[in-house]
Amino acid sequence: MLSGLRNIIAKEVKELIRDPRILLGIVLVPLLMFPLMGFMIRTSQEAAMESMKNLSVAVIDLDNDVFAQNLTDFMEFYGNLKVETLDASSIDEVARDVQDSNVAAVIVIPEDFSENLTNGVRVELKVYGVFRGGGIAEGGAFSAVNSPLQYFEQRLVNQKLGEVWPDPDIVLNPIEISPKSIVKGEPVDVSPDTLFAVAMTQFLGFPLAIMMLIILAMQLAATSVASEKEEKTLETLLSLPISRFTLLMGKLTGSVIVAVLGAVATIVGILYYMGSFAFGASTQMMVDLSAIGLAPGLFGYAVLGLSLFVSLLSALALAVVVSVFAEDVRGAQALLSFAYLPLFIPMLVLMFTDINALPPTLRIVLLAIPFTHPMLAARAMTTGDYFTAIWGIGYVTIFTLAILYVAARIFATEKILTMQLRLRRRKIREE
Repeated sequence: MLSGLRNIIAKEVKELIRDPRILLGIVLVPLLMFPLMGFMIRTSQEAAMESMKNLSVAVIDLDNDVFAQNLTDFMEFYGNLKVETLDASSIDEVARDVQDSNVAAVIVIPEDFSENLTNGVRVELKVYGVFRGGGIAEGGAFSAVNSPLQYFEQRLVNQKLGEVWPDPDIVLNPIEISPKSIVKGEPVDVSPDTLFAVAMTQFLGFPLAIMMLIILAMQLAATSVASEKEEKTLETLLSLPISRFTLLMGKLTGSVIVAVLGAVATIVGILYYMGSFAFGASTQMMVDLSAIGLAPGLFGYAVLGLSLFVSLLSALALAVVVSVFAEDVRGAQALLSFAYLPLFIPMLVLMFTDINALPPTLRIVLLAIPFTHPMLAARAMTTGDYFTAIWGIGYVTIFTLAILYVAARIFATEKILTMQLRLRRRKIREE
């Protein structure tokens, strides 16, 4: 039996890898597509950052007094901007010329700007951003112009307050909020915002990776059975001197092996793609997860691996059962698309909320879906709620055994060859 199982597994893996549709679509495309997308995004970001170093700002100075000069000097020194003073009396005179130049924004300093600031009168400083089609670089350019203006305003406030108060910062910020967190019943010196930002990278990534792995495995298992029905080789395979259960387990195991390769390729590509974004990188480096008890341990990885394993078996057995009703690979993929809904629902919900925060009815529905539990096990690696994860493994195991029993019963009879034909004949009779 072991020899027969080994041969079936080797056969399944070789056939799946030899299929150019599987090799290209599941392994090579993710390895090429996501890094290429990441490279293009990173290149555009670097180009945008390079363009920020040579930002040019135009100024229409209608004041020509001390505060106006201080503002232009401040923009050059602190904003690291090229400031060009325009000889104009209104924005209408230069708007068309500025549109075709490399100027990022035009600042109009009004008359009596310095006098009003000296007398404590609010002034309006108009800043015109030059729109040339939008984009990250263009939006970042306007932010780079706006930032030193806000800093200049803050300096004026501090200067005014400093005339009557020894420490202006106490007047502006009389209360200093020191954010901390409580993790697993222990206070830790980490900001909740920082902690949530780190956790979200895991809560967003794990469900997506698990969903992709299960979908790949289901596609491979359904394709394996449907392709052999389409090519009329399943009859020969069923006639071999091995048990039907061994044949079933060989197909499932071969699909798991190739699905893991595809999942690894996809995850590697996505990790490179996500690495092109700088969001959250600085906050993650500031948190030592092991020091605050959030780093996954060996037990957590074992629970996640076991939960993912039984869920994969369940998905593969379900895909085999579904593929029996299809006559060819295209029909199997069409039927299998209906089974993806129980995957997308828990992924979308658990990516953005905790299951314990949901209404009881919705929580029961999610817990009844077997593919919810590996995502909960992934979250338990951070939260430490292993009771729910272990209970889920037991539930998914029972569900998997039931699906495997149905699949084994189908493989044990000739229904795997005739079920689709009978359905078609019945449809013809009804017509």
